[in-house]
Amino acid sequence: MTANTLSERIFDDADTGEIDPFSLFEEWYGDARQREPNDPHAMAVATVDAAGMPDVRMVLLNARDHRGFVFFTNFESRKGEELRANPRAALVFHWKSLRRQFRARGPVEVVQPGEADAYFATRSRVSQIGAHASKQSRPLRARTVLMEAVETLKSSLGEDEPVIRPAYWSGFRIVPLEIEFWQDGEFRLHDRVRFTRTGHDAVWTRARLYP
Repeated sequence: MTANTLSERIFDDADTGEIDPFSLFEEWYGDARQREPNDPHAMAVATVDAAGMPDVRMVLLNARDHRGFVFFTNFESRKGEELRANPRAALVFHWKSLRRQFRARGPVEVVQPGEADAYFATRSRVSQIGAHASKQSRPLRARTVLMEAVETLKSSLGEDEPVIRPAYWSGFRIVPLEIEFWQDGEFRLHDRVRFTRTGHDAVWTRARLYP
């Protein structure tokens, strides 16, 4: 029987046809949005600091296309500072309900201001104000200090006055040079397929990996 979907084809050793990893990601992501009960767009993003010490944290995938995977943050946060100094990152989605994992890594670029403005406009007003009030990753004496800053900003703005995106708040796009699809197998004999390329416009090469 011939496999039809990319999800069926990817682990079929007889299938040697071309597979676009971004299109396959869309299939897996679509499955996750239907079946993963909580935050299917949550991903762990890893960076390193100036000493080479790794950091990892959960963020939300806010945009994706054939250029890469985008999340937004405060550039003055720890991850923002690390990515500005060393623009490389790795990400992983773990969709436990589907028993699947998706990994990618590569260079990182800052999104265009228009992209950041467009996404910022979709956030709730309180979240927009929070982006101004939060000095992300820096010490906070008490939660009340943060909430008071939010209320002060709320009061200073007219009810219909738009909240402008702070200059230090924008997005990073991870442009993958390596992508891996992992699917749980019985007795820990998992399926793994890795795609690699030498540049953002180069052809993808795929290979099956031992679990």
